[in-house]
Amino acid sequence: MATYNEASFKVLRGLEPVRQRPGMYTNLESPNHIIAEVVDNACDEALAGYAKNIVVTAHSDGSISVSDDGRGIPVGIHKEEGRSVVEVAFTVLHSGGKFDKEKGGAYQFAGGLHGVGVAVTNALSKIVEVTVFRDGGQHELRFIEGVAEAPLKKTASCPKTKTGTSVRAWPNPKYFDAPNVNLAQFEHSLRSKAVLLPGVTITLNLEKTGETKSWTYADGLRGYLAESLSEFELTTPILLQEKFARKDDNSGFAEGEGATWALTWSAEGNVVRESYVNLIPTPSGGTHESGLREGIFNSVKSFAELHGLLPKGVKLVAEDVFSRSSFVLSAKVLDPQFQGQTKEKLVSREALRLVSSMIKDPLDLWLNEHIDDGKKIVELAIQQAQARLRSAQKVEKKKGSSVAVLPGKLTDCSSSDSTRTELFLVEGDSAGGSAKQGRNKEFQAVLPLRGKVLNTFEVEKDRLFANNEIHDIAVAIGVDPHAPTDTVDLSGLRYNAILIMADADVDGSHISTLLLTLFYRHFYKVVEAGKIYIAQPPLFRIDVPAHGKKQASKVYALNEAEMNGILDRLRKEKVREGSWSISRFKGLGEMSPEQLWDTTLNPDTRRALCVKADLASFKSTMGIFNMLMGKQEASTRRAWLEYHGNEVEVDI
Repeated sequence: MATYNEASFKVLRGLEPVRQRPGMYTNLESPNHIIAEVVDNACDEALAGYAKNIVVTAHSDGSISVSDDGRGIPVGIHKEEGRSVVEVAFTVLHSGGKFDKEKGGAYQFAGGLHGVGVAVTNALSKIVEVTVFRDGGQHELRFIEGVAEAPLKKTASCPKTKTGTSVRAWPNPKYFDAPNVNLAQFEHSLRSKAVLLPGVTITLNLEKTGETKSWTYADGLRGYLAESLSEFELTTPILLQEKFARKDDNSGFAEGEGATWALTWSAEGNVVRESYVNLIPTPSGGTHESGLREGIFNSVKSFAELHGLLPKGVKLVAEDVFSRSSFVLSAKVLDPQFQGQTKEKLVSREALRLVSSMIKDPLDLWLNEHIDDGKKIVELAIQQAQARLRSAQKVEKKKGSSVAVLPGKLTDCSSSDSTRTELFLVEGDSAGGSAKQGRNKEFQAVLPLRGKVLNTFEVEKDRLFANNEIHDIAVAIGVDPHAPTDTVDLSGLRYNAILIMADADVDGSHISTLLLTLFYRHFYKVVEAGKIYIAQPPLFRIDVPAHGKKQASKVYALNEAEMNGILDRLRKEKVREGSWSISRFKGLGEMSPEQLWDTTLNPDTRRALCVKADLASFKSTMGIFNMLMGKQEASTRRAWLEYHGNEVEVDI
């Protein structure tokens, strides 16, 4: 039997955590993201106003180099580390100038603050070469497998006016599905950066073909959106606006925070939607996009009501207004928080209020200055709303009277539009009560579960309905139990999303596991369709007093690491140490309906993990389920737990 003692504990130092779990830090499909981290550093210099030219070269040997004419990485010795700052930047996780948020710091706005960017590039590359022009000298450093060959060395002199950084990396193919950078995606990303940095020239050299491409945009976002939609007829002209917080306003946001956006509507064709935070692309959207949607919806709805444009019986929802809109959004956020190191989705809750508030007033003004265009937008929204209502009526008729009687514990939503509705499976009546009060009654339903659900891994589907809880779940969602190989009609599925909402403790995790077992084993097609989610309620609430021009606020943290990050930010904002108070939620039932809405129910601000499944991995996944949930597998489970015991992060 495998031993588990003091010697079993391993401490991963330096870049080893990245090499052992690279998927936690980057996208492993290709090396694009680790090169993008280098490009992002160059763009941050441009965003700060120091770099005007960024040159990227795709070399014939598969390496990529990125050069800028910014200030250059400082070349002196780091006081705590005893090595050059250049070496620290490429070898120490969670380090960098972007953490310096003091007034006059190195960067006011930068793309994310995970501090693991170029260190990950170095960890997952065979060779990295860094050249820095600064302080009248050319300084060079070379890394092999993440380790510096020698300390940073001045290799030549240069004019003091010449500054900048050049990084060349050879990605290690053993970490990636595709060994080389996807140049088509990379080119699109570089072009987008140029759009977001008016006046900055970004050049791509392709060594293999001798081709050179260069982008400089003066009329950035508007020209970019017009180019992307050139094949389609636009309902309205492209609206380009921007708004940022000023030093002397009372918005509660930091000076310079805000957004620039290009926006239009079209009756047909594809829609284009791209968003960025501090130049970082966010293909999965996030709270800044939610703020854009909220601001647009509130403006258009107010305009429609002001001019009496809504037909009787038509009630607009955000998606009606938003569905035919195309936009490019570039937000500037002082301290952006992303979901995962690849930064594909912004989760900073304040960004929703920031973008929404910045957009509404300028859009209100534009709509009332361009009444004909405003009416066209409302007409499109009304058409979408009417189509949505017709679709909902068809679904209702198809169900007919043959549908089973819905369980009494289910508090259903008023809408029958299964493209919008959501069901929350909530642990306990206490949390169920808060969820019922805090939800949006129009499209959110709540089904409280009493106690722990039956372990259904070894239960035949014909025997499932003997358990009342499982019977209620099946009837509520509108799909019968089935095997992965069965042909299943999901048209009866009553909800677009089914969210497991359990406490953030051991019991809650157990309940989530039992529900996931039920869905994966007996409702596989629902999982495969991407309809099952795990809600992520926060563990902590930080009550922050008023400070500077910011009002008192409540900030939520998903876990202890996120809480520590928030506290660090408060200290940098000069909030007096200890003036804030921290509350830990023991369970969802402790949250007020308002807190539950803000953190766990509101689609615009909540965090939820979508459960993915595909038949290719079914056999291996079922093997894990069998080991964890099978009644005859106690000895196998024990051995597995002992072997993996050191990987647990204990929360005491």
